[in-house]
Amino acid sequence: MTDSTNDAQPANEIRFAEALSDANIPTLLMVLVQLTGELRWLEPPYRPQRPRGLSDNDDGGLSDAVQAEIRAAALRAVLDWRAGKPVALPAPDAALRLKMLACAMSEEIPVGYDSIIEAELPAAQATSPSSIEIPNGFEVLVIGAGVSGLCAAYNLKQLGLPFTVIEKSGSVGGVWRDNRYPGAGVDTPNHLYTFSFAPYDWSMYFALRDELKEYLEDVTDRFSLRAHIQFDTSVETLAYDKASQRWRVQIRMPDGSLETRSPNVVISAVGIFNPVKFPDIKGLDQFAGKVFHTAEWPAEVDLVGQRVAVIGNGASALQTCPEIQHEVGALTIFQRSPHWIAPHEQFRKPIPESVRFLLREVPLYRTWYRLRLGWAFGDRIHGALQKDADWPHPARALNPVNDSHREYFSKYVRTELADRTDLIEKVLPTYPPFGKRLLMDNGWYKMLRNPKVTLETSAVTEIKPGGVVTANGQTCAADVLIIATGFDVLRFLTCFEAYGKSGRSLRETWEDDNAKAYLGTVMPDFPNFFCLYGPNLQPGHGGSLMFVVEMQMRYVMDVLRKMLNQGAGVFECRAEVHDAYNAEVDAKHADMVWTHPGMETYYRNSQGRVVVNSPYLNATYFDLTREAKPADFMFEPRVRAATPNSLG
Repeated sequence: MTDSTNDAQPANEIRFAEALSDANIPTLLMVLVQLTGELRWLEPPYRPQRPRGLSDNDDGGLSDAVQAEIRAAALRAVLDWRAGKPVALPAPDAALRLKMLACAMSEEIPVGYDSIIEAELPAAQATSPSSIEIPNGFEVLVIGAGVSGLCAAYNLKQLGLPFTVIEKSGSVGGVWRDNRYPGAGVDTPNHLYTFSFAPYDWSMYFALRDELKEYLEDVTDRFSLRAHIQFDTSVETLAYDKASQRWRVQIRMPDGSLETRSPNVVISAVGIFNPVKFPDIKGLDQFAGKVFHTAEWPAEVDLVGQRVAVIGNGASALQTCPEIQHEVGALTIFQRSPHWIAPHEQFRKPIPESVRFLLREVPLYRTWYRLRLGWAFGDRIHGALQKDADWPHPARALNPVNDSHREYFSKYVRTELADRTDLIEKVLPTYPPFGKRLLMDNGWYKMLRNPKVTLETSAVTEIKPGGVVTANGQTCAADVLIIATGFDVLRFLTCFEAYGKSGRSLRETWEDDNAKAYLGTVMPDFPNFFCLYGPNLQPGHGGSLMFVVEMQMRYVMDVLRKMLNQGAGVFECRAEVHDAYNAEVDAKHADMVWTHPGMETYYRNSQGRVVVNSPYLNATYFDLTREAKPADFMFEPRVRAATPNSLG
C-alpha cells in the first residue's frame, strides 16, 4: 500500500466520522441492523423515544452517551462495508422489516405497510424488470413531460417499448417549469418527493422551485429521455379507431401545422395543476394596475413600494406572501377561509454538507431516512381522518386523535401570535384538521405580525380600477393584484379532447367535473388509454405524488406486459369493475374528513363528491396496483401485425 493510499484512508474515516456525528439516530440504528445483523440495536437502551409532531427526531430522545455509542458502532460498520464486507441482512424478512420501522418511528406499524418497506430496500430496487414481447410498429404516446411523463418515459425505456413524449412547452418540468412565483417549492420533504429510481443530492430538506426543475432536467438527461421528447408540440384531440386498434391523435406542431399520429397506447401525463383558476369577481377585468396569477408570475415585476392585494390564502399565497412582505409598500391578503398550518423544524433549511455526504455515500441510510419520511408524512395519520360516530364533538374534530391534532396546531398558532391575539380568531379554522390541504408554515404567522400586512376576512364583492371592495363596504386601494386561487383541478384532462370507442367524449362521460377511473388510471370505453395522476389519486392524508405515479406506472407496465405477451391488441377496463371500485371510493369518503360539512374544499366537485383525493392508505393502493388482474379487462386479439407509425 502506498503512502498516498495510507494518507487517504484516515481522511476518508474522518469524513465519515463527521457525517455520522450529524446523522439522524433512528435512521442510523436501521443501518446498523442491516450492516451488522445485530438486532440488539432495536431494543433498549437504543430504542428511540417518540417525538411530537413531524419532527425528524434526530437525537431519538436518547442520552448523549447512548448516541455516542450508536455513532461509534455505525462508523465501524460503515467503514467495514466500504472496505468490502457484505451487508449482513440485505433483505430482512417481513416481520423484521416491520419491527425495524416501528423502532425507527417509535410507534406501531400495521402489517399491511410491509410491502412499501420491502419495495424501498436496495435489494428490491436492484431487481431487473421482466421481459416483454413487442410487435413491430408498436408505439406508446405520452402526453406531457412533467413529473408523471418523465416517470412514464423512464419505465417505458426500461422495457424497451418504443415511445414518444409530446410536450407543449420547450422544456421538461410541468408545474415546476411553469410556477416561478417567489417561494415556490414543495411542502413534502424532497427526499420523499424523489423518484425511487433517481436519488438526488438535495441542498434543502424542502426544495424550492429552481432545484426541483433542475432535478427533473437531471432525470431527463441521466436516463437519456430527451431524445424521446417532442417539445413545443401539443395534443389537440384523441379519437379511438376500433378497426386499427389505434388512437388517432391530432397534434399541433411547433410551426402551427396539424399532423396526425396513430399510437397503439396513449398515456396522459398532464396532471391536474392546469389550467389556472381565476375567481368570478365582478370587475376583475377593470383593475387599472397589474393583474396576474401566481402560476403566471411575470419574468420582470417590480413590487417595491407597491400596494399589493392578494386574493386567496392557500398554498401559493402561503409561499408567496412571506417572500414579498418586506419589499412591498403594503400587503393585503383576502382570505376566504383559514387553513390548518403545521410547523416543521427543517422547513426551508439547508441540509448540512455532512448529512448530504452520508445520503450520497450510504444507500441504506438514504433508504431508511426516506422510509421514515414516507410513514410520517403518509399513512401515519390516515386513522385520524376517519369519522367516529360516537365522538361527541363532530363539528370541531372527527375522533380523539384528530382532536389531539387540533389541540397541537391550535397551540402552535396561539404561541406564534401571542402578541397579536386579534389575529387568532381570524386564522384558527373551525373545521377538523386535514379537512383542507395541510400547509407547512414558512413564516406565515410571523408575516401577519408585520405592520405592512393586513389579513382581510370579509368576502371580496367587486374589483374596481383602484382597488378591492369587500362585503363590509371597505375598499382596499391597490397598485398590483395577485390572484392566488390555484388551478381548475376538478376538471381532469382539460388540455385536449378525447373520444372513446363509442365516439363519446371523455368530458361528457365525466359530466365535466365528475371524473372517475378504475384505480384512478383506466376507464371503460377508452381502450389502450391510461391516465396518470387521475381522479381520486391525490394522497390527501399525506405522501408523495412521485410515489403515487410510480405505483401507477408499475401497474401500467404490467397491463402492457400482459396484453402484449398474450398477443392482444386491445385492453379495456370492464364497466362493472370500474363502477364497483368507484362505489367503494365514494363509500369510504363518506366516512372521511373531506366530506365533513364544515368547510369548502377543492377536493369536492359541484355535486359534493370527492374527486381529487384517494380514500386509501398508500399501502393499500400499493397492493391494489402491485399486479394487474386480467379478469378486470376485456382483451381483443391483435387484428393484424402493427404497421410503422407515420405522420401526415
